[in-house]
Order: sequence, then structure tokens, then C-alpha cells
Amino acid sequence: MHRNQAIVRGMIVAVMLGAFAPTWLSPAIAGQVSPLSAPPGPSLQEEADGLMKNVEEMMAHGGMGDAKAIIHHCGEASRLAEGMLKQLAPSDPGSQDARTALDDVVRQCRRVSERDVHTDPGTLLNPAIKARAAARDSIKALGLTRVNRS
Repeated sequence: MHRNQAIVRGMIVAVMLGAFAPTWLSPAIAGQVSPLSAPPGPSLQEEADGLMKNVEEMMAHGGMGDAKAIIHHCGEASRLAEGMLKQLAPSDPGSQDARTALDDVVRQCRRVSERDVHTDPGTLLNPAIKARAAARDSIKALGLTRVNRS
């Protein structure tokens, strides 16, 4: 009888620990999370903030005539747009419109990056403006908030 009582006590303790475990520990207890899993990448909102920051800075440098900075910021915007495209699931609301807009960001930034650093900055502005408009459209389609410019 003593052995059975020990088993029952052990089961009661296990059930109580499971009931009182913190909620953040539940996936690990259930075996849904690997202890060696990689840290998550940047969220969609973080990448959207970075995208908008880069396209706005790209346009600011365009006004100053800095072709090298335009090319740099457009390259960063393209990289962030591609990262956002990887995160979008087909079931997300507005994902098709966002995909179209993000593809346009990448395409327009590719046009900018194909130019030389010594190119007249005025010729870089047309595709840069289109990339900024597409970035804004993607943010609207996803229903994300824009980062406050300061």
C-alpha cells in the first residue's frame, strides 16, 4: 500500500505543478518548443518601421543630391521588403496587396542600385519616389502603424 500511495502522491504533485506553472512555460512543458530553437527574427512591424525609415531617409538624401546615400538606403529598403515578403502568409488580411507593393519596392530599388554612384541624383529620384509610394502602400495594406518621424 505504501508504494501505491507514493505513486499517487507523485501524480498529484505533477498535476499541481502543471496547473501552477507560469503560462510562458506551458509550451516548453508540452514539448512544443525546442530548448535550442533559434531566436525569432525581427517582427513584421519592426521591418516595416525600418522600411519606412530607409525610404524617408532615401528621399531626404535625394533632396540633398547625395546619390551614394540614395543607393545605400534603397538597398536597405529592398532588403527589408524581401524580409517582409518572407514573413507574409497567404491567409494574412491584405497580404496580396502588400505582396504586390513590396515586390514593387524591390523592383524600383533594383533600378536605383543598377545605377552608378556618380549618376546624377535627379535620375535616381523617379524610381526612389515610386519605391517610397509602394512602401507606404504595403504598410497600409498590412494595417501596420507607421513609425513616428523625429
